[in-house]
Parts: sequence; C-alpha cells; structure tokens
Amino acid sequence: MKSRLPFYYGWMIVAVVFVTMAIGVNARTAFSLLFPPIISEFGWDRGVTAGAFSFGFVVSGIMSPLIGRLMDRFGPRAVMELGVVLMGGGMLLAPLTTQPWHLYLTIGVLVGAGSVCLGYSGQSLFVPNWFVRRRGLAIGIAFAGVGVGSVTLLPWVQHMIEQAGWKTSCTAMGILIIVVLAPINLLLHKRPEDIGLLPDGDPAPTATSAKPVSNVVDPVWAGTDWTLRLAMRTARFWWIAIGYFCGLYIWYAVQVHQTKFLLDIGFSPTVGVWALGVVSLLGIPGQIWLGHVSDRVGREWVWAIACFGFAICFAALVALKYVPSLWLVYLMVLTQGVLGYGLTSVMGPIVLEIFQGRQYGSIFGTIMLAALAGGAAGPWATGVLHDFTGSYTVAFAAGIVVSLLSAIAIWQASPGKVRAVAGKIAQV
Repeated sequence: MKSRLPFYYGWMIVAVVFVTMAIGVNARTAFSLLFPPIISEFGWDRGVTAGAFSFGFVVSGIMSPLIGRLMDRFGPRAVMELGVVLMGGGMLLAPLTTQPWHLYLTIGVLVGAGSVCLGYSGQSLFVPNWFVRRRGLAIGIAFAGVGVGSVTLLPWVQHMIEQAGWKTSCTAMGILIIVVLAPINLLLHKRPEDIGLLPDGDPAPTATSAKPVSNVVDPVWAGTDWTLRLAMRTARFWWIAIGYFCGLYIWYAVQVHQTKFLLDIGFSPTVGVWALGVVSLLGIPGQIWLGHVSDRVGREWVWAIACFGFAICFAALVALKYVPSLWLVYLMVLTQGVLGYGLTSVMGPIVLEIFQGRQYGSIFGTIMLAALAGGAAGPWATGVLHDFTGSYTVAFAAGIVVSLLSAIAIWQASPGKVRAVAGKIAQV
C-alpha cells in the first residue's frame, strides 16, 4: 500500500468519510425540507408527521450499541454498506407513502438506522485509529463534510422539491446514496495495521531507529483490557455519558428552536434561515481548527471551549429578547458554529483515549446512547419550558447551566490523564 500511494492511506479514509458524512448526515437533515410538502399533500397533523423524524431518533438510540458491536466484529466496510442499504432503501421507498406508518417505516426506521452507521456515531468508531498525533485535525476535516454537504446538497434538494416534488427528490437522494457511497466505502479499513501501516503514516521501526515515545500517562489504566461491563463500573464512563448527554442537549436545543425564537421576537424569516445556514458554514473551519487545537492542548480543553461557545450562544439568545439587535445574532451564530460545533472533533478521541481496546466500539456505541438521549431531550425540554413559562428565557438559561455541566463532566473524565495528546507528550 505504501509503494502505490504518494501519501498516507489514512487521508484516503478521511476523504471517504468526508463525502459519506456530506451525503449521509444531510440526507436525514433534509426531512425539514420534505416536511411542508408532505403535510400539504396528505393533510396530516404536524405532530404525526414530525413524529417520523423523532421516531428515527429512537431507532438511532437503539441501533447505536448494536453498531458498535458490529464494528468490533466486522469492521467499517460492513457497517457503512449496511448504512447505505438502509438509508438508500428508506429514501427510495418513501415516495410510495400513502399512510403515516409508511413514513415512520421509511424516513423513521430505515433512514434513522442508516444515519447511525453513516453519521458521527459510525465514523467515530474507526477514524481515530488511523491517527494519533493528528487525530483531532483528521477528524475535524472528515466531519467538516457535514457542513459542506449542508450548503451544497440541501439547496439542491430544495430546488428539486420546487421543480419536481418531494417524491422525486427522495428518489434522487436514494440513488445518490447508493451510487456514490456504496463503492467508495469499500475503500475503508478499520485500522492502519490491517494493511501493514502504522498510525499517522509513521515508518516501521528498525533495529537502529529510536524507540517511539509513548503517550501513555497512566500505564495501569491504559494496560487494562477494557470490556463494556468493566468500563461501566468506572466513574469515567459515567462522566463521559453525562458530558455527551449534555453536549447533544445544548446542540439540538439551539438548532431546533433558534429560528422560531428569532421570528417570535420580530426578525424576518430571511434572517432566521440565514442564521441557521451560516452556523453550518462556520462549523467547517471551527471543527478543523478546534480538532487541530485539541492535538496541541488536550481534548478536555477543546470540549470546554466548545461548551463555552454554546453558553455564550444561549446568553446572546437571552439578551436578544431584550435587545433585538443584529450584532447579537452575529455573536450567537459565530459562537455556535466556530466554537460549539468543535464538540464533534473530539467526541471519538475522548472515548478512545480512555477506553482503547478490542471492545472500544461497544463502549462508544453505548455512550452514544446517552448522547442521542440528550439530542432528543434538548428540543423537548426547551419546548416544554417555553410552554410552561411563556417564553424561552428560562429554557435558554437552563442551556447555559447544561453547557457548564457538560464541560465539568469531561474534565472529570480526564482523557489527558490516561493518554497525552501530541502537544503534551514532552511533559509525560
């Protein structure tokens, strides 16, 4: 493999994941574009129709630990191709919908289950294996595909809905998923050692080469053969679960409610749509930059920076009710995208650097169950608090508290006390 390519194969893995995330994650996000024409055609209640997307979250939660086990046993090619079949099949079958349960089966079960394989959860199970020194940077680049897809794929889907209808757009997305993602994911391998390489593309050690510097800080912890059962007996496992629950809580609480809030306080629909789009755009450099920073200063610091970004975002939203100025909207968008979206670049490395081993997939998949629960709880709790109090002020203030709790939880887990990042190895 080394002789055939002029670059390290790990960057090929990053490229495949970039394209897979761009299409796979945004195909699910496209439900918000399909939502209005589906209601218009069938006249179903909004709650019943939107429930298909929410049900997909439940399916994602159930699938997450299973995907981890599949990754441990069969590797990324099997998991990704399963995701392609599920998501592509769901999109191709969705146009046959005539009853609400058809939508729950296609967009909910099939697309929801496929998104776990093709999205953040599935990719975080193997991409971190390919890099050690540049792990955060590589994952940041790979996951930036989501932002690129949101500003390219989603406008294309919206244009197709307007020109040919939602059914044609579903069919087109299904074909795109299968034709593009099925072949490129055959290029994946679980770890560099499987094809005779070392992480980061390092040369194989020889008798005369210097002994590689270890990044292990806690040899006893790092030397443990972690199983899911053993990991669940540690405080670190539950601190990560709390941190990830809170992390996705704040992420989706803002994402789902910010547009409605901006409309409620008098901003135009154009500003609301612009704000949501620019957040995704700013998330591209944000994920890459913070991923790189995490390789220098540590994963805990970057998780705390991202949570701080969300805290500022919530504070700006609270202030907007009393001072509805455009500069506060800019602050809210900037801190959410550039800082907040950096969470994804360290989500995989944090778990891997604490619980590295044969059952990492099962451990990460189970922790992601807590994360997905947070993603479901954030929008729901924010809506309930709004309905109970008559405004978003208490809900957004709660978001600040949850942001701080998430940062504290990951500091308690302390991945840097088990394995040091490249920038800290000299201190080990």
